[in-house]
Amino acid sequence: MPYGISLKCLNDTASSVFKLWDEAAAFEEAASMRALHYPPHITLAVYQEIAIDRLAEAAERVFRVRPAVTSSFSGIGYFENELLILWARPNYDEQLFQLHAELHREVDPAHCHAHYRPGNWVPHCTIATKIPRQNRRQRSTGQIETGCNSRSLSMPQTVCDFRPWRS
Repeated sequence: MPYGISLKCLNDTASSVFKLWDEAAAFEEAASMRALHYPPHITLAVYQEIAIDRLAEAAERVFRVRPAVTSSFSGIGYFENELLILWARPNYDEQLFQLHAELHREVDPAHCHAHYRPGNWVPHCTIATKIPRQNRRQRSTGQIETGCNSRSLSMPQTVCDFRPWRS
């Protein structure tokens, strides 16, 4: 089972991301993010095969002095796949990159999914994962983006089974 290290938003600041989820869901056949039953998050790493206790120990060492991170967002990005994936782009924050680097010093990046390894990782908070080809309007990103500016989230860390990649 894959496991991830994520920064989850578990407080009232999540409401602004829930609003973005709902706006983006208009371009999907069904609301992908609400269906996960998982809060807004930024994933730092995903591991396919690793002992959960090993991961929990690494997270404890990395986050011991940083129990929460506050991120603000400045726009919308997307990943081109079979289905378009929309995400909120965090403002550049050295702390996010430091946490990511520290985590990969604790756990060999070779164990991590390639998209989350140092040099490949794109910090993001996903807002929709299943926008079909026929709904890939250039304007869809722009329509949602106006609602993203200056949204802030306070996100504590967690080790979780990584539900977004389950089929």
